[in-house]
Amino acid sequence: MHIVVLDGHTLNPGDLSWSPLQSLGPCDIYDYTPPDAIVSRAHHAEIVLTNKVVLTREIIHQLPNLQYIGVLATGYNMVDTQTARERQIPITNVPAYGTQSVAQMVFALLFELTRHIAYHADTVKAGKWCQQTAFCYWDKPLIALESLTLGIVGLGAIGQTVAHIAQAFDMTVLGYQRHPKLIAGVTWTSLDDLFRQSDVISLHCPLTPETHHLINAQRLALMKPSAILINTSRGLLIDEEALAKALRTQQIAGAGLDVLSVEPPPPSNPLLQVENCIITPHQAWATQTARRRLLDIVVDNVQAFLQGRLQNVVN
Repeated sequence: MHIVVLDGHTLNPGDLSWSPLQSLGPCDIYDYTPPDAIVSRAHHAEIVLTNKVVLTREIIHQLPNLQYIGVLATGYNMVDTQTARERQIPITNVPAYGTQSVAQMVFALLFELTRHIAYHADTVKAGKWCQQTAFCYWDKPLIALESLTLGIVGLGAIGQTVAHIAQAFDMTVLGYQRHPKLIAGVTWTSLDDLFRQSDVISLHCPLTPETHHLINAQRLALMKPSAILINTSRGLLIDEEALAKALRTQQIAGAGLDVLSVEPPPPSNPLLQVENCIITPHQAWATQTARRRLLDIVVDNVQAFLQGRLQNVVN
């Protein structure tokens, strides 16, 4: 079967090998595919792999040979699942490949917001330490994690890993999800109480109609003035206008975001100019270890399909 990868660059910018996938059959790999080139590039393919290229109903109907869609990620909202179901085209994804990488990013953002590492390193290079009388200095408060309460919204695999790491730092851990279960070291609470009591809130829930703008002006008003918000999940969980206002008015102390509502963001995004907001470009998942694991699972998914069985099916 002919395999087409529509947007492989993010998964593999050149530091991994496509050869295991190429060994499964004829394979065309494109770094990026604009919307007007999807049909021409995938028209002959039985197997189409996509990361963020959107496969709409209209596009799927123009791919007569299509028998399988593989998503190079965990989320699969870029594929019209109803149309694929009507055509009896299975969709597979790659769950849990980056759990540790994303959890580690939570604490990378948190350390920057509590210890201001990059800021102070920049001041040293600018000559400020050379000018000091004392052997050390700090321009911003340095906050120890063991004094803090971490509230986690959503305790799937990533949320549970964050909870485990937090306990190693002697943080108190609160949790909220719709169907709580026993997790060592986590105290379940209501969502509003979690926002009231937490010094740090980390989001690990999926984007659904119920969680869209979960973080709005009303919930931000519940947070402590010293509180920090971390989001490595989905940008649309947050009302960005409301968060920007809360940060500018010091209603909360800071935010660390690896995701935004639109990616790449337009220059008009209100959070881009907020001083106490750290934004990284959706890279929490992208360690080489996680990407290698992702590619291995993609190959396993395709190989299973070619052998007449399915795994990691979402549709």
